[in-house]
Amino acid sequence: MTKKERYTYVIDWFQRHVPNAETELHYGNPYELLVAVILSAQCTDKRVNMVTPALFVQYPTPYLLSKATFEEVEPYIRSVTFANNKTRHLIGMAQMLIEKFGGEVPDNIEDLVLLPGVGRKTANVIVSVVFDKPGMAVDTHVFRVSARIGLTTRAKNPLQAEKQLVAAIPAHLLPIAHHWLILHGRYTCVARKPKCGDCGLTAVCKYYQTDMKHLHAPKAATS
Repeated sequence: MTKKERYTYVIDWFQRHVPNAETELHYGNPYELLVAVILSAQCTDKRVNMVTPALFVQYPTPYLLSKATFEEVEPYIRSVTFANNKTRHLIGMAQMLIEKFGGEVPDNIEDLVLLPGVGRKTANVIVSVVFDKPGMAVDTHVFRVSARIGLTTRAKNPLQAEKQLVAAIPAHLLPIAHHWLILHGRYTCVARKPKCGDCGLTAVCKYYQTDMKHLHAPKAATS
């Protein structure tokens, strides 16, 4: 099977079985999603969704957050990972939004990555989810799943994986493809013990065909 054929199969399967994939972070506007994605780094969406409602009530705009102190913001997000760093990032991000971007979340990766706490992955989430632009955010799930299936080859880092995925997936499907791969990695192709028995992609999955197929093969009858 060629890589093009594998991509065609995978995209077709997701379109038929997961037609409405979207982020599991709760947000009401671009600013709120930006805050939530910053908080989600190395933290679960479930935990982020637990802390953001009160945070958004207290700081509903970038302006209000930009005026807050570390001591005022940190208690709201104390239960997320790396709360101290993320508190500083949130305040710094809000200050830059006000000072450099007029309080508006930028719609392009080049400007987004200037914001404290925003890397390329976060920037891709924003441009694809909020602005519906072609972007492929590669987190640990996307990096793992795309390599296991065989969509990426010898990608040593997220940027290499991103370039391969962007080159092969039609641009208009990139925003939803990001969610397909994340959700597949979160619930089916999990890190330690992938649920191959529940997966609809085993027919084209390199990992299953090379490493797991023998574990799922019927056992020979004994006399």
